Amino acid sequence: MPKHGKKFRDAQAKVPTGVQFKPDEAVQMVKDLASAKFDETVDISTRLNVDPRKADQIVRGTVVLPHGTGKVTRVLVIAQGEKETEATEAGADYVGTEYVDKIQEGWLDFDVCVATPDLMGKVGPLGRILGPRGLMPTPKGGTVTFDVGRAVKEIKGGKIEYRVDKTGNVHAPIGRVSFSPEQLDENLGAIMDSIVRAKPSASKGTYVKSVTVSSTMGPGVAIDPNLFRRGATT
Repeated sequence: MPKHGKKFRDAQAKVPTGVQFKPDEAVQMVKDLASAKFDETVDISTRLNVDPRKADQIVRGTVVLPHGTGKVTRVLVIAQGEKETEATEAGADYVGTEYVDKIQEGWLDFDVCVATPDLMGKVGPLGRILGPRGLMPTPKGGTVTFDVGRAVKEIKGGKIEYRVDKTGNVHAPIGRVSFSPEQLDENLGAIMDSIVRAKPSASKGTYVKSVTVSSTMGPGVAIDPNLFRRGATT
């Protein structure tokens, strides 16, 4: 396990052990503890009471963060004809069917891929390349659609996709350290509301087990999970 540097250890020492904060307090502490020379990403990590090995307990969804992620998202749209024009006008960075061959040749200079349903026959074989990287278009993620203009605008506007990992955790960005506490708090609230609404019916007991927020180079700050008990059952 890698050892943390002195800056990290100093910051971690300022986080009270065993204390769970309100969301606005937690994001303020993350901002105060950030010490890197770049604009660190602020991430949320939440542990859920689900068994991801069971198909009926997979938690996944999409949410448009009110203030975006602070990151410029490069969008590829695999479309043709009028849909190609629609995607370009909506602000897509790369548009066209020729990118199928480029991806097969190793090109991956994009963050999100959108494809129209009629071209999934061509896109499908790319699953072995895009799937492991989380770049494969999916209907559930809203990235397999004929409404490419709307999809591009939502992604550029701060739409993110999340999915529970094999250990029962969901990780997602909620902004940058340069964001105001209010912006981070509102983004955090948006994704937690989405995660709570995505609770599988097969999940019993307390759904949200823990919530932690941190910056790229900083320690985790715990948030009281009881504030998200709307998804809990008795």
